[in-house]
Amino acid sequence: MTIHVRDVMGRVAIAVLEDASFSDIIGAMKRYAVGAVTVIDADRRPVGVVSEDDLLLKEIDPVRHSVSIFEGPRQRLEHQKAAGVRARQLMTSPAITVTPGMTVRDAARVMHDRRIKQVPVIDPVTGRIAGTLHQRDVLRVFTRPAADVEADVRARLPEGDFTVRVEQGVVTLGGRVRWTSEAVALVAAVRAVEGVVDVVSELEHDRGDLMAVPPLM
Repeated sequence: MTIHVRDVMGRVAIAVLEDASFSDIIGAMKRYAVGAVTVIDADRRPVGVVSEDDLLLKEIDPVRHSVSIFEGPRQRLEHQKAAGVRARQLMTSPAITVTPGMTVRDAARVMHDRRIKQVPVIDPVTGRIAGTLHQRDVLRVFTRPAADVEADVRARLPEGDFTVRVEQGVVTLGGRVRWTSEAVALVAAVRAVEGVVDVVSELEHDRGDLMAVPPLM
């Protein structure tokens, strides 16, 4: 079973409007115990995100009104954020978003690549915010019941006398296949199942068909 964002996302859209004040943003973060809030326009479409890192610039950049010609683009942007008082001035834009139909694996890849801990979930038709996906939501796949994980593992195995044991997300796979490459492929397929932490292979094979390539000198 492929797990999608809709299966694990938070249904509460943690967001503020573009004209929200610095204090409003701090209040929303405290109320929902989050490290970032989505900034939305009047039609509830995400236009950016304000994170704790954005707000910390207010503290670490006390000289907010002097601009140096030696500043680079990043320093100039941080300087502008430090001087900001409204969400539109403080946010990082555009907002990185995901949709309910996206797989959790793909969403996790987006979050990892962009180094973000939460993303707004948008309706793919209207573009409006529909919820929020946190890192902890993604990690929920590793709390799936062992029986569900085992069922998904068995669904990926070919016909044969295979044994599957799941303990704390670790799958121990036993049985016999004809070729070494088949055993390697089965382990890879099982490792791709949502909720699998690791795979211990106890598979036996009749013939070896993989060649060890010596390292280049």
